[in-house]
Amino acid sequence: MRRLTAALAAAITLLGLTASAAQAAPGGPSNPVSASFADTFADPVIVRGDDGFYYGYGTSDPLREGEKVAHRIPMARSTDLKNWTYVGDAFGDLPPFAAANASLWAPDVRKIGNRWVLYATVTETTTAPGASAIGVATAPKPTGPWTWAAEPAVPPRAAPGGGWFWTFDPAQLSTPDGKKYLYYGSYFGGIWVSELTADGLRITGTATRVAVDNKFEGAYVVRRAGYYYLFASSANCCAGPTTGYSVSVGRSRSPLGPFTDRDGLPLDASRAGGTPVIAPNGNRWVGTGHNGLITDKRGQDWFVYHAIDRNDPYLDEPFGINERPMLIDRLDWAGGWPTVNRGAWASDGRDARPARTPAPGRLLFADEFRDEKAGWSWVREDPAATVSGGALNWPVQGADLTSTSNSAGVLLRTPPAGSWIAETKLTLPLGEDVVRNYQQAGLIAYAGDDLFARLSAVAIWNTRQVEFGKEMPYADALSYGGTIAGTPGLTTTWLRLAHRVDPVNGEHEYRAGVSRDGKRWTWGGVWTLPADSTPRVGLVAHGGAEPAVTASFDYLRFYKW
Repeated sequence: MRRLTAALAAAITLLGLTASAAQAAPGGPSNPVSASFADTFADPVIVRGDDGFYYGYGTSDPLREGEKVAHRIPMARSTDLKNWTYVGDAFGDLPPFAAANASLWAPDVRKIGNRWVLYATVTETTTAPGASAIGVATAPKPTGPWTWAAEPAVPPRAAPGGGWFWTFDPAQLSTPDGKKYLYYGSYFGGIWVSELTADGLRITGTATRVAVDNKFEGAYVVRRAGYYYLFASSANCCAGPTTGYSVSVGRSRSPLGPFTDRDGLPLDASRAGGTPVIAPNGNRWVGTGHNGLITDKRGQDWFVYHAIDRNDPYLDEPFGINERPMLIDRLDWAGGWPTVNRGAWASDGRDARPARTPAPGRLLFADEFRDEKAGWSWVREDPAATVSGGALNWPVQGADLTSTSNSAGVLLRTPPAGSWIAETKLTLPLGEDVVRNYQQAGLIAYAGDDLFARLSAVAIWNTRQVEFGKEMPYADALSYGGTIAGTPGLTTTWLRLAHRVDPVNGEHEYRAGVSRDGKRWTWGGVWTLPADSTPRVGLVAHGGAEPAVTASFDYLRFYKW
């Protein structure tokens, strides 16, 4: 299928349409594409060889359940992006600077000159305990034989406050002027870019940070129509059935940035932006992240990533290595911005049910907090929460809901039947001058202390984010994970939870919406709660009492969806 026409792209942008079902494009792959040779094939990247074959590379893991040894960068081959065959491991050894216990993660492969170059995260080096680096190897063909360079492309990097920056997730870029760059980094330290030497084997010059720490990792950069697009993954990669990994994007006229999202928000800021490209959509796939991109012979872009089947999240159940097979979906460009499957996101032929982008209809109910909290009920009442001045004012509690803590108050009411959108206007002056881990406030769909979906503006170290988190029981334990839904305002953020009952399995689906002005909305990922649960909806304000901050909710409104 060809790229969207300008008229169709404009229609999608204006109407907020997505595909009625997240199915693979006609003639496209059927997910997971790695099933024929692997149960897990994480952090995938694909290149097209000179022989016309496509070659895929993944993080070092056992390929199948029951295997006890990790494959050191497994490789696969395909003629059509649909049918894949395992062709061996790139390495039998580690690079000379690697510690004996090192793993090899997140490969990136490119052709530079007349040879192929492979970059990979080396998790432990001999330089110092805990120091990672980017190793580099070369080969005459995409399948090798691969020969390690004696020195890393990116050596370990000392952090100013002690320890070592996470030097993970390499991604190489060649620009029209012949220069070569390498992007690397992760949550501890952020994402950086450095120019490479002409042979691509080591970085040179001064590094530039292009994405903030504590939010982004897994960079991948492509050039389109005069812009450089930085794709980056956020949230937790590996929380089993509640993995919220997702991908967002910013763009720049320069490979060195600054990268900004569709709303003009920079990626290298405390309140970092990021236009959503993919997030969990309510089908079986969660943890949709760490992407590459491959363009087929017809010019169609395909988005290459891993995900987790929430019904089968681990190798060697009930716990163990997160099972992250490789998925491929069409990447569309609408109004100059990329999105997977026209916004429907991960495809799955057996479970393809995403809804259209939520839009509020008539008002069903509103509490403007002009009097006492009639119609509300408490789980662990907090007498400090009071109604005054047309708002519910709630000092953030030094408490939490995750794991077994279950100490935070939850203020709830019964939602309307059917499909609806709950909205609140939240003022939470978190500032940026002090660490406030993990002070937060927002909306919650609550079926119990260990079964909920929480949408909140939150302080995460130096960043201010909007997290949509879920907790659920799994295999006699608790699983919690979050997806990043958007960017909070300086003090005031509007939040929405859009609810519908899945027409196939009866699950409650909740999609997160975020706005900085109450007018323009960013819609993030979806979490589900079981069909046999009866969730109520309400407000929370917790995570830490010091330094003091009060959350003010102007209203809670329910609209018809």
